[in-house]
Amino acid sequence: MKPSGALSLYVHIPFCTLKCSYCDFNSYAGLEELVQPYVDALIAEMELWSQYARGRPVPTVFFGGGTPSLLPIPQVERIVSALRDRFALEPEAEVTLEANPGTVDLEYLRALVAMGVNRLSFGVQSFHDDELANLDRIHSAAEAEEAYRWARDAGFQRINLDLIYGLPEQPMERWQASLERAISLAPDHMSLYALTVEEGTKLAYDIDHGRAPEPDGDVQASMYEWSQERMAETGYQQYEISNWARPGKECRHNLVYWRNGDWLGLGAGAHSHLGGTRFADVYSPKRYVQLVQEVADAGPPNGTDVAALLKSMRQVTYVEEPRPELARADTLIMGLRLNEGVSLPEFRRRFGAGAEAAYAATFAELTELDLLERTNDRIRITNRGRLLANEVFVRLLPD
Repeated sequence: MKPSGALSLYVHIPFCTLKCSYCDFNSYAGLEELVQPYVDALIAEMELWSQYARGRPVPTVFFGGGTPSLLPIPQVERIVSALRDRFALEPEAEVTLEANPGTVDLEYLRALVAMGVNRLSFGVQSFHDDELANLDRIHSAAEAEEAYRWARDAGFQRINLDLIYGLPEQPMERWQASLERAISLAPDHMSLYALTVEEGTKLAYDIDHGRAPEPDGDVQASMYEWSQERMAETGYQQYEISNWARPGKECRHNLVYWRNGDWLGLGAGAHSHLGGTRFADVYSPKRYVQLVQEVADAGPPNGTDVAALLKSMRQVTYVEEPRPELARADTLIMGLRLNEGVSLPEFRRRFGAGAEAAYAATFAELTELDLLERTNDRIRITNRGRLLANEVFVRLLPD
């Protein structure tokens, strides 16, 4: 059966100037010589998937990383042009690019707007220079503000700022000052994340060797609750556990993830979800370039069946076979991250009448614990549940 319906696109750019201490994303410093062959491989991978995607409307594109804003403008233009040639981008498609404030100037941002990038996500993280240095960020607080103003001058109508709270030994007052400085800029969207310690990062190594204290979970909870109140006071609407937006300025691309829709990931380590099948490309950028070239040399694959296509996509090195029980759990876990929660009639339509019944005991237990609430035909996580979200989600996973 030919696939239909909306298909979002994620484009992974793995290059960085410096690997941040807390980052476990698939990103690398010192690979400048790989930029052009990597972009060539991205365009070749688009061609490999173009027949599958033909006719499917593309409402959102997201350039993530890494640091996509490290790409020279001519390379960004090549990628955007190739996307438009090979996929059916909607006229009003949301096209987001992640940027480090220390890597852009007004001319660069104007060029992005001219080619159709219409949403910018700045990884600010903090408005204190010492905190930025401890996180290995390459920009200063003043440079973050300057980059934001350049983006407005360039014509961006939708700008997100990422901030991190709960840094080691960070007092409440310093987090409050960072958030107030962000609010004063009046961005359209803000993502506020608690610092997490990921295995294999420099931060985890420093904590293990006594060079840095672990983040304090109780302090992080207090910061989160204060942030919820402050953001509401200033007119931002929380629509997901870690995300706030002005009305109508939600990140449409991320909503595809949270609603467990279809997206195709392009690039090293990029993950995809197509028709219930999850898969990912090889993580190594060098190996990705090699494998895509091998597939391209063999000629574009035929057909639109995902399982058949994946057998010829050598750059795809991880495939998770569709499992109905896992798809149900994913839909609940991702959907409960949203303030709107999960529509139970839609859940039944998608997975069958027995799907909701399979979770009846779990829903009852979580409701009794004041972690979930049911209103009309929707089930939502409570304010208390947001603080204990992992406790909710782990109970929804299949055995």
